[in-house]
Parts: sequence; structure tokens; C-alpha cells
Amino acid sequence: MSKQTTIKSYKLKSNATRYMFHLYIGVDSLTGKELSTTRRGFLTKKEAKDALAALKVEISKGTFRKKQLETYQDIYDLWVNHYENTVEESTFVKTTRIFNNHILPAMGAYKIEKIDVTVCQKHVDEWAKKLQRFRMVKAYAAKVLDFAIKRGYLQVNPFSLVEAPNKLQKVSIDEDEAENFYDREQLVELLACFEKEDYFKVYTLFRLLAFSGMRKGEALALTWKDINFVNNEIRINKALSRGKDNKLYVKPTKTGVVRTIKMDQKTMDLLKNWKKQQKKDYLRLGYNTMQSKQLAFSNEFNDFLQPTKTRKWLMHVIKKYNLKMITTHGLRHTHCSLLFEAGATLKEVQVRLGHTDVKTTMDIYTHVTEKARAGTIEKFENYLEDSPKRDEVFD
Repeated sequence: MSKQTTIKSYKLKSNATRYMFHLYIGVDSLTGKELSTTRRGFLTKKEAKDALAALKVEISKGTFRKKQLETYQDIYDLWVNHYENTVEESTFVKTTRIFNNHILPAMGAYKIEKIDVTVCQKHVDEWAKKLQRFRMVKAYAAKVLDFAIKRGYLQVNPFSLVEAPNKLQKVSIDEDEAENFYDREQLVELLACFEKEDYFKVYTLFRLLAFSGMRKGEALALTWKDINFVNNEIRINKALSRGKDNKLYVKPTKTGVVRTIKMDQKTMDLLKNWKKQQKKDYLRLGYNTMQSKQLAFSNEFNDFLQPTKTRKWLMHVIKKYNLKMITTHGLRHTHCSLLFEAGATLKEVQVRLGHTDVKTTMDIYTHVTEKARAGTIEKFENYLEDSPKRDEVFD
């Protein structure tokens, strides 16, 4: 049965007008499902009408063979359905956000066969000008074309021929480079300020983050069952993350590795006291916190804390007490730096922080504290002073 096809106009990001149509072409004999094709990108309504008329002639003669994948958007739609089954929900949400914000607006309407290195280079250059992590955007855009190669629509991936721009770092003579971690004294001051605020739950949470090095999502997913007060250990086996429709859910740790870490006595005492306080506070709100899956840190409805809360609490304290700016994740960096300063080995730090290999630890945490950097020249100076005098060598 013939279905009415209308030509519609739509706006590009540049506010230019283009035309498109969606044409019913019959029923798939194998699946029984209706088949259709969408054509878009026409400059004029007449151009769209002519293309529609030509397609109808092909269909009536039986010479039309629908290309299942015609544009970058078509390939993406197929690829993303497969990709969703290969990654965590939170990763999928972040990836689709990158495509919707940067890649599809730029490349979605391109015909697959027309995408070449010139087109790809143009967009990589544009992304480099406005995005700090443009290489990641390029890598995701390339994944879709890799998928197109597997489906026989391309022979080579033009993104592999693109030259990535070298972004020059802006150097400020007057300002030191901002580092997202504290030294020992700065951390002690931060925690003292949190303690002054008289919000026991928040103080306990930030003390835990600083002294465990765990990721924020791991801390917010902790249940009391994960905390062993007898052996002063915490078992980290899950993390809180954000999935579809902005909903929070619990997933495995970032690396999928379960780890058990030792904790200091003061932090464990704080956790124990907070558990008692939580029981009293939430009982008044009508919640029983003695359940087996009770969260160590929950909101006023005894449900997941919004991850954005930690930034709000941290910024309040930093601004109120005029402290150095740092992010919640910076406390993980801080823990790592102070572990190295305290003499921990690379392997010990890797295991405690839950990295899958030593290289990750080295790549992410190549920085050390000011005190450790200052120690480098001191070691050099001491080495020279302890070396034999020139006269003694040549006597």
C-alpha cells in the first residue's frame, strides 16, 4: 500500500535551511518489516522533489536497491546499538554525549563515500581549537568509520591519515601551574576546616577519600558490610555512576577489579562513630539503617548521594577558609603523592589505588609533591658533596 511522502525543511546549526524526505519502499520478504529510506541535505525543495521522483521510478521498475547505510549518521546508528552492549552504562552515556555534542553535528549528514582525509582533517582542526581532549573525540569519530570498513562501505579509515594538531601550552610567567593535589600541610588544613564545619557525615567522607585514595564513586557506593572494623579494612567492589536518563546506579569498579585496603585507626574510628550517628539521625527520619545493604553515605531519603554534592561541599570550605583550589578527585591524587612521599613503592600504590597495571600509575601520577621535587636537587647536591675531591682523584 502506497504511503504519502512529504518533503520537510530543517535547520542546520548555522541556521541554513535544508530539505529531506522519508520514503516507504516496501516490506522486507525475510523479516516482514516495513522498509524505508531517508534522504536529506538537499539545498532546495525542488532538488528534494527531483530526487524523490527518481527514487519512485526506481522502486516502480524494481531496480532500486536500498543502501542500508548511507550517511555517517546511518553508520553511527548501527554502530552505537552494538557499542551499547560492550561497555558500562555510564561509559555509553558519556560516549553518546560526545557524539551528540561534537561529532554528529559536524559529520552526521555526510555521505559515507564522500568522507575523505580532507573532511576529517577539517573537523579535527576545529575540535582542536575548542576542545582540550580533541584527540579523544577524533578517536571516537574514527570508531564509526572502522565499523563502516567492516561493513564494506569504506576501504580505509581517513582518520588514520589525519595529522593531529600540536596544541601549544599557554605559559604564564606570573602564575604557577595549577596542580590538582595537596601537600601534607594543605591536606591537614583542609580536613581541619571540614571538622570545624560540624557536619560529621561530610567530614568523615572527605577524611575517607583523603586517607583511602578511593574514587568518589567507590566511596559513595560503600555499604557498612564493606567495612571491616575488626581488621581495619575496606573492601572496594563497586562504584556509583550515572546512567541513562540521568539515573544513578551501582556498577563494578572502573577496572572491574575488587580490592581490599588497610585503613588508619583514626579514619576507622570516625567511620564507626558516623555509623552510630547515622542510626540515630535516620531513625528520626523514619529509616532503618541496620539493613545489610545500608549505604555508608546516603542522602536525606536514605538513597544514593548525588555525586555533585561533594563538589558543593568542597567549594564551600575552600572559599570560606581561602584554601588552594582542588577537586574531589584531587584528593585521590593527593593520596597517591603522599604515598610516594612516605616511601611506598610503585607496585604498592598501584594495588591500593586499583590500577590494572603499573603503567597507569606512572602515566597518571608522574607528579610528586613540592617537597619531593625539592628533594631531587638536595640528593644531587649531597651526592656531589660526598664524592671524592678532585685533588684526591688525580693524586
